[in-house]
Amino acid sequence: MIFRKSIFFALALALVAPGTGRTALADVFGAREAVLDNGMRIVVVENSRAPVVTHMVWYRAGAMDEPPGRSGIAHFLEHLMFKGTDTRAAGEFSDIVARNGGQENAFTSQDYTAYYQSVASDRLELVMSLEADRMANLNIDPAHFEPERSVVLEERSQRTDSDPSSILWEQTGAALYRNHPYGIPIIGWRHEIEELRVEDAIEFYDRYYAPNNAILVVSGDTTLEEVVGLAETYYGPIPAAELPERPVWREPPMPASTVVTYRDPRVQQPTLAIQRLAPSWGTHATDTDRIYALQVLSEILGGGSTSLLYRGLVVDQAVAVSAGSWYSGSVRGPGSFGFYVSPRGGVDLDVAEDSLRTAVDRILSDGITEDEVTRAITRLQDAAVTALDSLSGPANQIGRALTVGIPLSEIEAWPDRIGAVTVDQVNDALRDVLDGEGEVVGRLLTAQDQGADEG
Repeated sequence: MIFRKSIFFALALALVAPGTGRTALADVFGAREAVLDNGMRIVVVENSRAPVVTHMVWYRAGAMDEPPGRSGIAHFLEHLMFKGTDTRAAGEFSDIVARNGGQENAFTSQDYTAYYQSVASDRLELVMSLEADRMANLNIDPAHFEPERSVVLEERSQRTDSDPSSILWEQTGAALYRNHPYGIPIIGWRHEIEELRVEDAIEFYDRYYAPNNAILVVSGDTTLEEVVGLAETYYGPIPAAELPERPVWREPPMPASTVVTYRDPRVQQPTLAIQRLAPSWGTHATDTDRIYALQVLSEILGGGSTSLLYRGLVVDQAVAVSAGSWYSGSVRGPGSFGFYVSPRGGVDLDVAEDSLRTAVDRILSDGITEDEVTRAITRLQDAAVTALDSLSGPANQIGRALTVGIPLSEIEAWPDRIGAVTVDQVNDALRDVLDGEGEVVGRLLTAQDQGADEG
């Protein structure tokens, strides 16, 4: 499964006192952690409301770690992880989990690959033994490789090649990231998937699938002591690996703008998106104030029907059926900040774009107000009030954050961090990211709509 970056990661990382709208002082998840002798990190969120646990293993290896010319091998390996070990046949892992009433799956992103099972708490030892087995003893049988390649290619056909918006998103990503591997799609380029070899999967597995490159996150009806005891039994004997040195990818300055236009007869609703590079945890871990300010800014500009862009373009001017913004900053590489607009029927896309740019220019000129910042913070916190309602949610959110380098202390203190954002910080972030040249414009058009010149 392909996991695309969450636009509003912060929404799931806050907890407020019920009914008050004020930031809670306690930690969000109350997570506890330990480290095994082989370097495997363990984080546990104890929640005994139901006799259920979610067991997740996160590898700090995703599509951005693939060798040149081998795009898609991280996701391909995710598929192969279900094809058996030295002692278990292909499909047996999933059959055992299903027979024990559990659910399981996996997903790959640019930054990480994760495997999870949700089971009754008395089945925790079972799924841990299964996951440890394929961490250490995966058997990549050539007989399974070619059939799985066909599955991956069909997945690409269904999710990307048959979806005009996904085609455009893939192309604009390649234009935005000119040096960083984020410009390569997670699922891989079709021509490179077709050329992947069994040896490529084995090399990626041997290089990155090791306990000292993994994080075990367990959420639910268990304790840290129980999880550590089981982990020492099943993961503890797996030796640490000598991990490769990771390249430090940096994007060059972007003095020019790029327009990417895609026309397709399947398009029913034209759309325009404008993207810019932005600070992230991977690039600005020492300047986290900017990251939190951008989260608030995105909420002000595009956070639903009360946002500035929605109210201005959809409600007041009635030129669009949707409009908003997003910020992707919880990543290992460069982040992005963007806007989008979809014109109302009878309104040309160029007119909608002009309205969007005029609105953004006005916001840049006038600045964000103190009241807008206060209300945005409250909305973010209110939207995240159910952070602990899901038993699997904490394991998912914590694992995703830790693998991209966000410290556990920052995850737990999110309410304090987001609540401390000031109007000056938001306006500084606004000018830093949106003022000046360097953007990628994606235009999704019907086959008949000529739109603006791409020059």
